[in-house]
Parts: sequence; structure tokens; C-alpha cells
Amino acid sequence: MKQAALALLQSVFGYPAFRGSQADIIDHVVQGGDALVLMPTGGGKSLCYQLPAMLRDGVGIVVSPLIALMQDQVDALAEVGVRAAFLNSTQTFGQALAIEQKMRQGELDLVYVAPERLLTQRCLELLEVCPISLFAIDEAHCVSQWGHDFRPEYIKLSVLHERFPQIPRIALTATADQATRAEIISRLQLENALQFVSSFDRPNIRYRIVEKASGRQQLLDFLQAEHVQDAGIVYCLSRKKVEETAEFLNQHGVTSLPYHAGLDIKIRTRNQARFLREDSIVMVATIAFGMGIDKPDVRFVAHLDIPKSIEGYYQETGRAGRDGLPANAWMAYGLQDVVQQRRMIEESEADENYKRLQSGKLDAMLSLCETIHCRRLHLLRYFGQHDSTQPCGNCDVCLHPPSAFDASVVTQQLLSAIYRVDQRFAAGHVIDVLRGIDSERVQQWRHDQLSTFGIGAERSEAEWRAIIRQAIALGLVNVDYESYNALKLTETSRAVLKGQQSVQMRKYEKPQKPSKKKASVGYIETDLSPQGQQIFEKLRSWRMETARLHNVPAYVIFHDSTLRDIAKANPSTLSDLRGVSGVGEKKLATYGEQIVELVTSL
Repeated sequence: MKQAALALLQSVFGYPAFRGSQADIIDHVVQGGDALVLMPTGGGKSLCYQLPAMLRDGVGIVVSPLIALMQDQVDALAEVGVRAAFLNSTQTFGQALAIEQKMRQGELDLVYVAPERLLTQRCLELLEVCPISLFAIDEAHCVSQWGHDFRPEYIKLSVLHERFPQIPRIALTATADQATRAEIISRLQLENALQFVSSFDRPNIRYRIVEKASGRQQLLDFLQAEHVQDAGIVYCLSRKKVEETAEFLNQHGVTSLPYHAGLDIKIRTRNQARFLREDSIVMVATIAFGMGIDKPDVRFVAHLDIPKSIEGYYQETGRAGRDGLPANAWMAYGLQDVVQQRRMIEESEADENYKRLQSGKLDAMLSLCETIHCRRLHLLRYFGQHDSTQPCGNCDVCLHPPSAFDASVVTQQLLSAIYRVDQRFAAGHVIDVLRGIDSERVQQWRHDQLSTFGIGAERSEAEWRAIIRQAIALGLVNVDYESYNALKLTETSRAVLKGQQSVQMRKYEKPQKPSKKKASVGYIETDLSPQGQQIFEKLRSWRMETARLHNVPAYVIFHDSTLRDIAKANPSTLSDLRGVSGVGEKKLATYGEQIVELVTSL
């Protein structure tokens, strides 16, 4: 069966070989087994259900939470000759009826269905009378009530096992820690499923976290230095910040579109379509945007606010570089981010268990931001992957190692100042006391008389903010949101104050404006000869026009990586083009002559 799967992979999708555990997953599902698949974004999850659906009798039902993307998914499959369709609320009754008829007659390989649609009595009764090859539950982490992508309908998908016990199910996700994995297994009744957990490493992504000074300007400097005319995503915490950031970037020549749940559905849909179908668009969004986005050439993901968890950060940054080419994950964060996130947790209406869990996740995220060791190793270990032990050499910490220093004394100064002001004041006031700033408020409370007044005068306000932020990340200081963000000591503080515990911190470095020189963001070879670059640019123009004629995103025609391989191959015949990764038989027949003619005309 593995040979049959490989033959389809090569002839239909144009890929020479399977990656990682793809072959084992496909073979297991083809044989009728259930599977839970954890594979990073861009790792090839879709093939793990698409090929078994084509190899088994009947139609594969793909449960996807993303109605807005189903059309593009179906279009991409149609381009390679796979018989695919979707059933969702955008269709007329007549259109849906035609799809249902094809399903009954076994004329489709794959049908995409939203969970809300699948759970209707009409759909379940339809499935009872159709030949079904498998059920694929995509974005399976949506089942987790602790996650930020929770979809209540996903919990009810256990009905698939109850009503169709003989049909294999494959649940897939890019992001799930051990607790989320257990929840997926329990709620979807996958106790007997084989688990396939791939490496969480995305070596082509460079992780970089900078001190936030003037967030939007820092973002603009980063884009102008490294990502001129590149497609990317910028995440912001609030809807207002999304709109203001998009407007700011547009004013400075960066074509940007906003996306958040408060926008009219028509505007959201139009903006998403433009991002997917045009080059060089920057989408500025809340986390309402991004799940299931298949655009392979997103060259950067930027965060202007700290994400709530490492899971969220990993999932969002994973939307960059799906094509395996170099990409950046850039974040600016500061003390106010920490305060804001803590306040949101405390003010939520969730129960204490949930608040405690969210606080723990935020602590882990802070630890990633403040680490003085390789960020990639930190990420991998969070997800339980301990086999990697060598620093990656491709994150900001590895490339520009921060200076660590013994911060025991300076931390004692901070904790003493917080204690002396009765743990009743926010960071700004505590810093004024430490720096000896004789402000009106300091005089009002007579804090200029304290023994800690001015003991940190040699450090700047920005430096003290970095120290406070690290002290919070280390659990030495808490922020009390019910008392106007007052800084409080913790149980852990006592040992440091008494000199029983030393503290290591990252030495503060003033944020530097990046050079406006286009920089490489990775170590994957992408250079082309001058002739190859000319062919590549011509192919991109041809692809854009072809995609417009077909009314599909450009990457549905060919990925950039495939165009690069074509440019390197410099084909003069159809035979030269056959075997290029990403060029299957259907695409060779559809586009081969046009490509050869274009290349040989140069």
C-alpha cells in the first residue's frame, strides 16, 4: 500500500518522496486505523488524510472550522486533479443538493464540512447512506476548552465514533501540549488511536524578541530593513490597535489590511481574499485571523503585543515560511504588555482554575521572552521535545548572545523599594523612588525620605523597567490589578532579600534601529543565478496572471519554491519539467507547454 501512496504522491502532487512520518500515518489510516497527528504548520498534514481518502473506497469527510477557506482548499485540489467539494452555508440549496448526489454516487474523493453543518440531522443521515472512506478532523485543538481557538461544536464530534465505529478517523493539529493532547483523545474518543508526534522544530523560522520602545515605529523599521514588498502578518491584542497599526503602515508605504471580529463580514472576507491572492500584502489582525491559512510565502509574522501562551505564539508564528524558505518571527514586548495580560486574566469571568492555568501559560511565555538561552530549544522543551540539545544558531539569542549579569543586588534594591512604599504603588512610582526623582507624588507620600530613595540613580527608567519585567517573569514580583497595578512581593522574594538566593538577569541594551539593508533571515540556500532570477520573476508574473484568470490564490497554481526549482532546472522540454517538486501530471498537462515556452523565450 505504501508503494501505491508514493505513486499518487508523485503523479498527483508532484512530490518525489514522503517527509517524516507521513508514509506511516497514511499506511495506518489506509489500513483502517485511527490516528492523532501532531505536525508543525507546513509539515504536510493535509496529505495525511488526502492520500488515504483517494486510496480507500468512498469519500473522505474533512471537518474544518474554516468556511472562508474551503473554496481555496477545494480549488487547490482541483488544480492537481483531485475530485473535491465542500458543503457549507455559502451554497444555495441546489448547489448543496448536487454535491450530496455526487457523494451518494461515490464521485468525490474529499468533501470539506464545517462542524456545525456536519452535526445537523440532515448531514448525519446523508453520511449514513454514503460510502465513507475516512473522517479527518482538522484543527483538532479546537476541542480544548482551555484553548483560545475553542469551538464548542468540536466536543460533539464524538458522534462520529458512536455512529460510524468502523470508519477510520484522523485528528490533526499543529499545536497541542500534553494536556491538550489528552483532551483531544478523551473528547473525540481516540483512546485506541496511534499517536504520531513530529518534531515541533521549524528551522527556517528565525525567532526574535525585542524590547518595546515605540512599537509601531520599531515594526516599520523592521519591515523596511528586512521585508520590503514581502507578505506578512502583524498580530495586535485589540481591535483598535489593529486599525491604528494598519493605518500607520499604509501611511508609510506598506500596503496593509485590518482584520478583526468587529469588522463587517464582507470587509473581513474581502481583506482575507486579497491577502491570499495578492503579493506583498501585510495583514494586521487579532488572533481572529490565521487558523488554516495555507499561504506558503508569508515571510514574517510580527507581534506588537505578547501572546497569551506559548501555544498561541507557536501557532501564530508557524504561519510564516510554510514553503520551507527563510522567515522571521518578530516580537516587541514590554512591561505594559505583562501588566495588560495579567489584568485581562484577573478581570475575566472564568473560574479560579482557568485563571490559574492562564497565569501559568503567561508565565511560560514570559520565560521564553526573557531567556538568555536559545529560544528554539526553549520552545521545543515546552512541547516536551528534549532530544534537541544544541543551540539552533538561528535565533536572536544565538546570533547576538545577550550579556547576563548577577542581578542579586539590583533585585534586592527593587524588592526593598517595593516593600518600603508598602507594596501600594505601580512600577512608575517605584522607579521614581529608585532613581531619586523628586516628583510631586514622591514628595506627597514623603518617599524622598526612604532609605531606598535614589539607590538606583545610575540606571535609566528603561533599564529599571526591564529589571522589573524580568523580576515578574522570575516570580519575584506580582502585579495587583485591583490596587492600580501595585507591585507586590511574593513568597520567592524573601530568599533573594535575605541573600539566600542569587538572581541572573539579561543586561539591558538600548533598542537599536536596524540598518536599512535587506538582510537574510535564514540559512537555507535560495540564491539563483542572474538568468535563474530572470526566469523566476517571469514565472511569478505568469503565475499572477494565470491565478487571476482561474480566480484562485497564486500559490494554488505553484508555490514560490516550485517556481525557484523550475528556474534552476531551466527546462527546454516537457520532459525537463517532469520531476520538478510540485509539478504533478495534471499541472504538467495544464501548464507545462506555457512554462517551457516562457523559459525558452528568454
